Amino acid sequence: MRSSPLMHLSIIIPAFNEELLIEACLESVHASLAANARHGLTSEIIVVDNNSTDNTAELARQAGAQVVFEPVNQIGRARNTGAAVATGDWLLFVDADSILNPGLLADILRLIEQGRIVGCGSAIKMQDLPWWASGVLQLWTATSVLFRWAAGALVVSRADAFRDVGGFDQELYAADEITLSEKLKKWGRMRGLQFPILTKHPLESSPRKVQLYSAGEIFGQIARVLLSPRRSLQDKKHLSVWYDGRR
Repeated sequence: MRSSPLMHLSIIIPAFNEELLIEACLESVHASLAANARHGLTSEIIVVDNNSTDNTAELARQAGAQVVFEPVNQIGRARNTGAAVATGDWLLFVDADSILNPGLLADILRLIEQGRIVGCGSAIKMQDLPWWASGVLQLWTATSVLFRWAAGALVVSRADAFRDVGGFDQELYAADEITLSEKLKKWGRMRGLQFPILTKHPLESSPRKVQLYSAGEIFGQIARVLLSPRRSLQDKKHLSVWYDGRR
């Protein structure tokens, strides 16, 4: 029986005022790692406290995570801060309002062990969505799979590839996962490696945006990004759904 290759996995969780959800996220990470324990697999969990004003950092420490601080409220910068201290040869970024499941982690580890990928993303599922939000999520899922664009809620990358391409673009306050996906796909093509989107065990993410914002606010945000992407994505004042701190 062939043994699994040695692998050190860094799980990086950016978190801004996530005291309501960070414990459930970390519990799911611990449970998924335990379910996939194997010889040669080691891991670390890094929570990036993105200038929280609540109890996020302390709850993360109590749950056994390493906590680092990033003072600038920007999701890509927070992810890069976590990656800068990570010691793994693979990086798994997962949002603090998401639940990692053992099946998804098993699929990720299997692809890594096969040696055919530079990284990957995952389909996303959310519970109790209104019809219009369910339609938006279905449209995003089809787009994600077609173009192999990772959703920001979960991005996996080889650490060397991540650093070679410069990590997440800190000029962007949103959609930086798409630009990273494109850079990783290009890096991978030069080495015969793929960047797939996994669909068998979707990542469960919180539907709180739909609960906290009206359909008008959400579609207004989408319209602003589509009509003026550069201006909108480079200034968080135009990205209130992501950055106004509503929890």
